[in-house]
Amino acid sequence: MGIWAILFLPLLVVGISGIIYIYRKVTQLMTKSAVRSKVVVITDGLSGVGKECAQVFHAGGARLILCGKHLDKLEALCDALNSAADPTTTFTPKLILLDLSDVRCIQDVAKEILDCYGCVDILINNASIKAKGTVQNIFSHILLSSFSSQHDLQENWSNCADSASKHAALGFFDCLRAELQEFGVCVSTVSPSFICSDHNQLQPKNCEGASWKNFFRKLAHGVRPTEVAEEILRTVNRKKQEVFMANPIAKAAVYIRTFLPEIFFAVVAAGVKEKQKIEVEN
Repeated sequence: MGIWAILFLPLLVVGISGIIYIYRKVTQLMTKSAVRSKVVVITDGLSGVGKECAQVFHAGGARLILCGKHLDKLEALCDALNSAADPTTTFTPKLILLDLSDVRCIQDVAKEILDCYGCVDILINNASIKAKGTVQNIFSHILLSSFSSQHDLQENWSNCADSASKHAALGFFDCLRAELQEFGVCVSTVSPSFICSDHNQLQPKNCEGASWKNFFRKLAHGVRPTEVAEEILRTVNRKKQEVFMANPIAKAAVYIRTFLPEIFFAVVAAGVKEKQKIEVEN
């Protein structure tokens, strides 16, 4: 009796862990099978998230249409996908040149996308551009009734304009979701707090600087492109409307803003002052 009492807790932990592991594997297999033969358009297949999404959906048997600004890089990505997958269960991706900075080509690109398979089942709208001009540019991301893109702003723009572009995109997709619901179209938004992409993995020479400390703090709480791609796949399968990927503190801030707005804005204002102080010191 004494031995079983001692082993009960470890066995319980092992049993629960095994059940969770099996559940995740089964869910993963079911999720991938749900996109088999689906026509999936990735508006920026060359970004960190775009490449990971291409790998995840291609492995799931989706018919990919990869868009990007550089044909040679798209071809290299296509070769990598084909060499890493079973050709009997996957489809060779279609490649389309897309440069969002040239708005005049959007109509032609949309027609070219539809000509590939005649329809689009899933649109992963991860492309962005760096816009120069007035703040009105943040609202210029509406491409077509079924094709849209969020515009990122240059790093030297004000934080309020950058945040406004994110709110504008979310607001647009909220309206789009309501308008397309009667047609059976599901509109989902996946919002990572900070993506730890490959280009921001450089180690600074002066890691003690206040700005670098702030950078690595964001990096530590960020999410990998692989995690974002897996979440996008789950979101498509479960038809979630909104997904917010962040650490518990950032998620708690969403509820604080809703129920205790005075505290939220006071904390945000304090953070802005601290950042301005850091920029002055540097």
